[in-house]
Amino acid sequence: MNVRDLVESWQETITVDERGETFVCLDVVVDDDDPTLDEYQLIDLPKFAQLTVGPRLRLGGSLNAAAPRWAIGVAASVGFMGDDHRPRTIGWDRRIAETLDRRKLGVVYGNDLIQGPLLPTAVFMDSRIVRTLGWMVYPGMTHLWFDNLWRKLGEELGTLTYLDDVVIEHCHPIAGKAEWDQGYTECNGGDVWAHDEQLYNEWVGQHMADDVARLKAVI
Repeated sequence: MNVRDLVESWQETITVDERGETFVCLDVVVDDDDPTLDEYQLIDLPKFAQLTVGPRLRLGGSLNAAAPRWAIGVAASVGFMGDDHRPRTIGWDRRIAETLDRRKLGVVYGNDLIQGPLLPTAVFMDSRIVRTLGWMVYPGMTHLWFDNLWRKLGEELGTLTYLDDVVIEHCHPIAGKAEWDQGYTECNGGDVWAHDEQLYNEWVGQHMADDVARLKAVI
């Protein structure tokens, strides 16, 4: 199960203070109809992680359900990693947090060893972005083009920051680091691509300018 390896990579790389406390939390979001749900529920998660079970909303819907819960009054920043991401750099969490502290409305990403600076396949952002817009992903998007949107948003805000030496490896089939199973095939199908590309272009053409103006008004 991918999430076991994800949790292990967090345990090996996140910052822990002298009291054994961390300042990041991993929210493992799982669909309530996932055929392996029982296996998720049997995982002995460390103190910094929790399991959230909810209806199947596809990735975009699940992010838009989970991110506001953290962004509103809980966390200064929120982020996304898929279960096929693996943080490799010791202290990546502190580096990202410190960068976000310096960049109001920041959008920060590391090196996934596939896209590098081109796309934030794993992303972290100021919680005020989610609180102001009400979403982390433009509503209706399914699984693809999120990273294009996050990059474009950061560019328009002037706060996009790429940390080349912070490695968050993306163990994706496109790089030969995983098998093309049913899940990958479904999420990367042509219909999903076309649907999400259309919504991305809709956001850029019809809503981006207003959203950026709303966010800049926050600061």
